Amino acid sequence: MKRLLREPLFHFLLIGVALFGIYRLTAPGAVGIEPAREIRLSREELAQLALLFQSQWRRDPTPGEYGRMVEGKIQQEVLYREALAMGLDKNDEIVKRRMAQKMQFLAEDVANSREPTTGELKTWFEKNSTLFAQPPRLSFRHLYFSPDRRAGHAREDAERALAKLAGQPEDSKIADSLADPFMFQDYYRDRAPDFLGKEFGPRFAVAVEKIRPNAWQGPVESGFG
Repeated sequence: MKRLLREPLFHFLLIGVALFGIYRLTAPGAVGIEPAREIRLSREELAQLALLFQSQWRRDPTPGEYGRMVEGKIQQEVLYREALAMGLDKNDEIVKRRMAQKMQFLAEDVANSREPTTGELKTWFEKNSTLFAQPPRLSFRHLYFSPDRRAGHAREDAERALAKLAGQPEDSKIADSLADPFMFQDYYRDRAPDFLGKEFGPRFAVAVEKIRPNAWQGPVESGFG
């Protein structure tokens, strides 16, 4: 054994093993070495920042405002990690209370989670059916009577035209000869009330929605006449 310890080859092998062990401990990605500190914001986190700004200011953030929000989010994460590294979360009553509160919320969610019955689903849907209702869609043809061209007699002329159109189909040939040219369309198909409110005014949209279908009716006043 003493002879082996004096052998230069044994010393060479011993030094090689030591160097290999040191390399394994200090090489990138080795066990015991802290990975590179990297902060990544997911698309969901970025979307939440924009959504939070919209809920507070009722508009989209400018590029500068959005950049400052992202910078603030990153700074918050940096400070949070540094606080954890310094052990500032240890023996902190506020941190303990917050963590206990979150665990309580999670426990309550798990306890309350179950499959609702068909009857419960039907009852819930009946109470919240308006959340899923689609707005009505309206299709109609209209004749325009210009207040400017008719010197304030537009409504009377419209009433006389309505009497002539009584019983006439929607595509009656005499309809065009009774009215004035309109700057937009004379026929609208599958339009929602909010579109009609923007196009003709809210009173017109409400009145058209109440009209009986498949018959000439009116007069209905709009923002144009």
